[in-house]
Amino acid sequence: MRMLVIGRHGQLAQSLAERGGSDVSLLGRPELDLAVSGSASAALRAARPDLIVNAAAFTAVDLAEADETQAARINADAAGEIAIAARDLGVPLIHISTDYVFDGTATVPLPETAQTAPINAYGRSKLAGEIAVRAATDDHLILRTSWLVSPFGGNFIRTMVDLGQQRDTLSVVADQYGNPTSALDLADAILAIAARLEDGDRTGFGQIYHVAGTGIANWFDVAVAVQDELARLGRKSATVTLISTADWPTPARRPAYSALDCSKFARDFGVAMPDWRASLPPIVARLVA
Repeated sequence: MRMLVIGRHGQLAQSLAERGGSDVSLLGRPELDLAVSGSASAALRAARPDLIVNAAAFTAVDLAEADETQAARINADAAGEIAIAARDLGVPLIHISTDYVFDGTATVPLPETAQTAPINAYGRSKLAGEIAVRAATDDHLILRTSWLVSPFGGNFIRTMVDLGQQRDTLSVVADQYGNPTSALDLADAILAIAARLEDGDRTGFGQIYHVAGTGIANWFDVAVAVQDELARLGRKSATVTLISTADWPTPARRPAYSALDCSKFARDFGVAMPDWRASLPPIVARLVA
């Protein structure tokens, strides 16, 4: 099955390319510029894939507060245009969304049916993207994930690895909870969906699924795990001290609790995501290799 992944340089696109090999092709600028209205149709028509994965997004959460128009253009308007193009081509679409569509007031992992109420511009734009995809085509599958980390691009683990080798102490927020998710693990889950599609199994299409790493953590937990792994590898590491969100103000509000209940995905697809603590060491090892 020829999978086309939109978002050439993102963590998930790079992970899908690594895991999927020659069956996966990546598309991004200049062929497809999501900031430009109308660019999706021609680019996707030229590619002629069997499956489209929209892994592209305006993910700079704080910058989105200053430029919500651009975030909405890429995360909502372009997502809708991609879905329309997929419909016109008769190609199924997997669209990647986020835990930031929730407001953070939950106290237990959130199912797909939980009320959405984003508290920042990024979350609003991603929720609008979900709505646009659902309106454009029935042949879609929306995957909400969270806290992506990987050996690719900029992400929290890379930041903690770099800072841990530069500083003696780090201060990290300990009152925001979610599911750290390896982009490589998420890629494996998407490839499992693709394999079923190739066999004619369209389970889940037309629905939303939560797909994130197993286990709930806060950012302090992840930072400590990274430093412990650096020490285990014989690398310099830092001592991590916990702080609150109030101690680290940012332009965008973050959900205090956005852990996702992924039981529906495990039930319908027979895929259980690995625990984030098991997925973290190989990422650290690759980053320091």
